[in-house]
Amino acid sequence: MKYRYTFLLLLIVASGFGQKKPITISSLQELAMYASQSDHQVTLKPGLYKLADFLNADSIKAKLERKSFQYILFSGSNNVFILTGVRIELDTKLRQLLKHPIHTSEIVISGNNNELQGFEVYCVGNGTSPGGSVLSVTGNGNTFRNITLRVQGSFPYGYGDLFGKGGPDIIKHQKHSGFHIAGSNTNVYGCKLYMKSFGHGYYIQTKVENIHLEDCYVEGETRTTDEMLKETSGPAFDVQFRSWMANRKGEYIVTPGYSKSLCEDGFRTYGEIKNVSFKNCTAKNTRGGFELRTNSGIRLENCTVSGTERGFWVGNNAILKNCKGDASNGPLLFAEGSNLDVEIFLMPAGSKGLVHSLATIQGVNNKITIKGYKNIKRSQSIPILIGFKPPANGEGMSPYGEGIATGLVLNNETSLPVIVGEKATDCIINSKGKIEESKGTNIIIAN
Repeated sequence: MKYRYTFLLLLIVASGFGQKKPITISSLQELAMYASQSDHQVTLKPGLYKLADFLNADSIKAKLERKSFQYILFSGSNNVFILTGVRIELDTKLRQLLKHPIHTSEIVISGNNNELQGFEVYCVGNGTSPGGSVLSVTGNGNTFRNITLRVQGSFPYGYGDLFGKGGPDIIKHQKHSGFHIAGSNTNVYGCKLYMKSFGHGYYIQTKVENIHLEDCYVEGETRTTDEMLKETSGPAFDVQFRSWMANRKGEYIVTPGYSKSLCEDGFRTYGEIKNVSFKNCTAKNTRGGFELRTNSGIRLENCTVSGTERGFWVGNNAILKNCKGDASNGPLLFAEGSNLDVEIFLMPAGSKGLVHSLATIQGVNNKITIKGYKNIKRSQSIPILIGFKPPANGEGMSPYGEGIATGLVLNNETSLPVIVGEKATDCIINSKGKIEESKGTNIIIAN
């Protein structure tokens, strides 16, 4: 009996060990302090907090001396930060005062197994620095819920990538991105980005794995090239509207008739990212909606694009289920990988400017189904291109090339036409739209 009571006492003590004691704080100074520690549950009182007040001249000098360039560094692990109702003002002039090295982000989560909830960061001013993002996660196993980032502070802003995007450039960019993911086992729920900056929304880099985004949103702004060409001063005018990419006539010049996003991609991967999934996510008015060209397989479910220069751009083994987009500023789909399984709906919005295709399809053993959304027909006719590849860097003004397409099964349930190029072989096409041209080999038309 004595041993039984001793065991129960040890069990009670063990069950309480490591529990997080709730802590309530009321300043960014306290938040930064607990961000460097572990095993806490921290609630920051709702309200407006200005990073300029936290990073005063003395602390900026101290940061420069110790080469600490982040505004707030979450280096601790196993924490929960409840920041519901917290608004953090980020004066972009601070980025210049801290003299960041290239690609330095402002708020960095380098610790592991943390959860951050509910805060908003909004940028003011037009200070710039060479790259970086508002929020960057480099640790593993972190979770983010209901965070909002309002991003600005880049140069030049108002032209998208017409003058370059990192070299070679006609105008050297100073980018500012939103949410950078470079840690494995990262989960992002219900987060929103509003981009008034040239930079990516959500972007995943390095060889990470097990990344999941759900109910996330990113929105940029668009502008027509006709409007840009009316300028009589400014950075575009100063370079005589020379563009870094050739147009369909081979001219390196901004071309009228197109609509450009002023930010970069809404959701983007770089390199071989394994096990990436997106559910109920939306990109609006971004350059690429979902540019996910990893060859390690991605999955999208119930994802939406609107007003993008290109909607979905996917590589090998991608799965898209019940996704949709409007193709109003550019193609809905660039399929360049193999073993794709794509189900996508075309929303009825017409083109705002010149759009040269609904989709380009290349690769091996792909199954692609394109359906009309709620059976509403599109007013403008643009073709589905089989045996073609995207224009250089995805630029809508540039010409398409040809690419091998073998073993494709295309189900075109829209009324839009299909064009089959010479490099298409052994394909089956079920199409409600007209086959305008077929130069491929062993193409079975089963409509």
